[in-house]
Amino acid sequence: MDSIIQGKAYVLGKNIDTDQIIPAEHLVYSLSDPEEVKLYGKYALSGVPIAEAGLPEGNRPFVENGKFESEYSIIIAGPNFGCGSSREHAPFSLQVAGAKAIVAESYARIFYRNCVDGGFVIPYETAEALNKTVMTGDELKIDIDNNTIENLTQETAYTLKPLGDVYNIVMSGGIFAYAKKENLMSS
Repeated sequence: MDSIIQGKAYVLGKNIDTDQIIPAEHLVYSLSDPEEVKLYGKYALSGVPIAEAGLPEGNRPFVENGKFESEYSIIIAGPNFGCGSSREHAPFSLQVAGAKAIVAESYARIFYRNCVDGGFVIPYETAEALNKTVMTGDELKIDIDNNTIENLTQETAYTLKPLGDVYNIVMSGGIFAYAKKENLMSS
């Protein structure tokens, strides 16, 4: 498994809730029809007020109009990311849009578990307010083995809280796939 995630940063503030991640009116699409699944990517983070989307300047949508995938693969956020309802559609929509990792000061616990249990996106935690220093569009490199994030644009580096088994669970495709792979449950 590749233990490096590299890509552009998309920066958000604090208390990004699941209605901002995927607004309720977009929960009507099929999770099994490939054409409808694309719509989850199209509308990922579309509920974030545009002035607060893509900080520090804002006014940058996560997914460009008319597209289904984002150019940003690493989300940087403040505390309490994923608060609100318990919908699994929120981390799913981020995955469909192309997000590989989220780095936030803290998460709503059910959102964090949905990221991991569904194998959708890696939820890293950091003690630093990276959303105050990283800018949308900065090129980032996360080293999973060393639990670090490097801002290649600004030439700075930070330590991330260790993931434990989270990385292997997400990369396996979720908690059930991981349990089967590790022979933790009968077939």
